[in-house]
Amino acid sequence: MIATLADLIKAAQEQKEQQRLLFLFAKTESKKKKKKKHQTGTITPLMCVDKLPEDIVSFKALVEEADNISTDWDIMLIAGLSGTVNAPPTTDDAEPHLNKMANDLTSGQELSSYVIFDRKENPIVMQPR
Repeated sequence: MIATLADLIKAAQEQKEQQRLLFLFAKTESKKKKKKKHQTGTITPLMCVDKLPEDIVSFKALVEEADNISTDWDIMLIAGLSGTVNAPPTTDDAEPHLNKMANDLTSGQELSSYVIFDRKENPIVMQPR
């Protein structure tokens, strides 16, 4: 089970094919309802980046890097993109997949294929309405 970014990086590094990790940072807006244990609301994509697993120093460093661009984000969605045994995917290879992540988020698609963390690295589970 992936509970931290370090777990995800380790899993990516253990794959036969080299990986590139895709990050989508998004802002949440909750609709507060008392007596409900599940929150509802909207999520807006703000920015994205792709990185090789070995280029990620720590969760804290990734947060600081993102905050240098915008501090408005609340959650990050993460996906892995496979390359080959000899080469990871390129940034150009990653672009359509990052666009798909943003489209999945804005159109309310199933997000279970993404690892999602909040700013404190707490895992988040999202379900479409």
